[in-house]
Amino acid sequence: MAKLYFRYGAMNSGKSTALLQAAYNYEERGQRVLLAKPHVDTKGEDQILSRLGVTRTVDFLIQPGESAMGLFKRHSTGDDPEALLEHVDAQPVACLLVDEAQFLETGQVDDLLRIAVLLDVPVMAYGIRTDFRTRSFPGSERLMELAHTLEELKTICRCGRKALFNTRKVGDDFVFEGDQVAIDGVAVTYESLCAACYLRESGGRLG
Repeated sequence: MAKLYFRYGAMNSGKSTALLQAAYNYEERGQRVLLAKPHVDTKGEDQILSRLGVTRTVDFLIQPGESAMGLFKRHSTGDDPEALLEHVDAQPVACLLVDEAQFLETGQVDDLLRIAVLLDVPVMAYGIRTDFRTRSFPGSERLMELAHTLEELKTICRCGRKALFNTRKVGDDFVFEGDQVAIDGVAVTYESLCAACYLRESGGRLG
């Protein structure tokens, strides 16, 4: 039986780079993979962006309310009603890789488990555990509950300790209030901090 994997870490821990490396490893051995990410992650639009500069277009975006199982079945079999050829014979999928999995809905995470267990296709989901207020994302919380295997990807704080929390910045200032989702870009940026540095910047606040 295939498994559902959740590989998580703070910002800048190399999650997207690890995903792209995993895809490369499969394809180097002649195996087919599918790449997906939630539509809410507007950074890069339909691209997975590694901070090392490597990019790759996903095979499908997962919209709010959509069935991840249905999308996977359609793309894995080569069926696409919007293409010039609605069906092409396709090699079986060896692995589904999902970037920014924290943005998935809980039902979509349930589908990832179904893909692994019922369709016997390994699923590797990559994402962050908590938001800038140290609160779990619904998708990450569900992955923590369901995944067969949990793996932490580590990065370091500015002080050299292990980074644990994600902080949001507007300009040069840390902020600790606001919507849970604000994509890294022009308006906001993020920095990973250890617990000590997070508490110092937040004035002792957690959440």
